[in-house]
Amino acid sequence: MLFVGSVSAKSNLEKSGDIMHLLLPATAFGASLIIEDNYQGSWQLIKSGVVSRVAVEGLKFAVDKDRPDDSGDDSFPSGHTADSFASATFIQQRYGWQWGIPAYIGATFVGYSRVKSNKHYVEDVLAGAAIGILSGIYFTEPYSGITISPTANSGHYGLNFSGTF
Repeated sequence: MLFVGSVSAKSNLEKSGDIMHLLLPATAFGASLIIEDNYQGSWQLIKSGVVSRVAVEGLKFAVDKDRPDDSGDDSFPSGHTADSFASATFIQQRYGWQWGIPAYIGATFVGYSRVKSNKHYVEDVLAGAAIGILSGIYFTEPYSGITISPTANSGHYGLNFSGTF
């Protein structure tokens, strides 16, 4: 990583992790607005995200752990990872594993990027993931409206939509 004064140039890995960190909650929020008729899912995501973030910030203040790159004393836990896993858990709990698996892969990438970019230690990322997952599980109820699932059969690929009307 290059340092110029107090400004650092981010690696492509760190930038990619930052983008995924924003993309997961944006996707979860967009899905809750587009797929659902009411705002119940949106409120569940917001509650999960706010509680997760408050827990992270409280721990960062209380623990006072230096980052591996010496850029601050707020290493524990990883907020990026907590946000990402809260969103991934919301997606999985609300819409099923067919959407949850890619979301968890994205959240795992965010955690990986934080460690490889020297912003967090492994235990910071694991704690952030645990906070996000617990918050997502606590606040999210499955969506019982339309079910969307990917399909692949005999060279044909698509999406199945099903619901009760």
